[in-house]
Amino acid sequence: MAGAGLNDLAARVAAGERAALARAITLVESRRADHRAEASALIQALLDRTGKAIRVGITGVPGVGKSTLIDALGMRLVAAGHRVAVLAIDPSSTRTGGAILGDKTRMTRLSAERNAFIRPSPSAGSLGGVAAKTREAMLIVEAAGFDIVIVETVGVGQSELAVAEMVDTFVALMLPGAGDELQGIKKGLLERADIIAVNKADGDALHPARRAAAELLSAVKILASEDPPRVLTLSAATGDRLDDLWQAVLDHRARLAADGRLATRRREQGVVWMRDMIRDGLDAYLAKHAGAARAEAEAAVREGTLAPSAAATDILGRLP
Repeated sequence: MAGAGLNDLAARVAAGERAALARAITLVESRRADHRAEASALIQALLDRTGKAIRVGITGVPGVGKSTLIDALGMRLVAAGHRVAVLAIDPSSTRTGGAILGDKTRMTRLSAERNAFIRPSPSAGSLGGVAAKTREAMLIVEAAGFDIVIVETVGVGQSELAVAEMVDTFVALMLPGAGDELQGIKKGLLERADIIAVNKADGDALHPARRAAAELLSAVKILASEDPPRVLTLSAATGDRLDDLWQAVLDHRARLAADGRLATRRREQGVVWMRDMIRDGLDAYLAKHAGAARAEAEAAVREGTLAPSAAATDILGRLP
């Protein structure tokens, strides 16, 4: 894509054209080297229009109700005059690399809203299901005028906490009455979550949800962080206490902004993003220029004839 084409695409994204928005995100998700260069130029062209949105990450085990929650919460936010973008990280198909859950089919009401944009993105095997290009997609939707960006993650394992490195507020959604074997090791979530919400607090599950919230609150107090997470119950299905959840998000962000931590967090996230992209670039370079040598080294390490440290030193030594 020539410079004029990139400038035109950037202008159309800034104007909020949905077709241009989808095209831009497809560009940043591409693994082609020429597309990567174009994507970097596009992001740079849009950079001064980014950074103003409220960024929220939502994680939790499959079945906890993340999509139901986002659909219901998103409808309330749109009704309040917001423009809401949802970057829903799907597990990748091992055959095609594409997203397989189809988030739009699970957020039926929100997907029909003119002021909402839902983009299922394949995780492509990236850490914890956080798609490698989600950060870039976030900047693009911000440049298009969406003032709330929600990142929904796959929710399969502790590495899912990587999403906390790209949002302002990290929400961990829990199930009532589910043990650690189902919800994963909670300690990691409790240490990183800004808000912990026990979903499905309705009907017969209301009292178990309240008990679970009380247990989580006790655990939070034991950890005794400077800014402990807010613990609450809600029901995405009935809409009960969804307003409390959003107020907790706003309150948390206001605290961060008041003492400068929001700006610091954003700057540090930018550095983490840069480091991740450097690692991706080095990996791509080695795959292209030392792929055979790396495959031989991996085989030798598996066979136990070559130490991992020696193999790594040899491969890294092939960098110019």
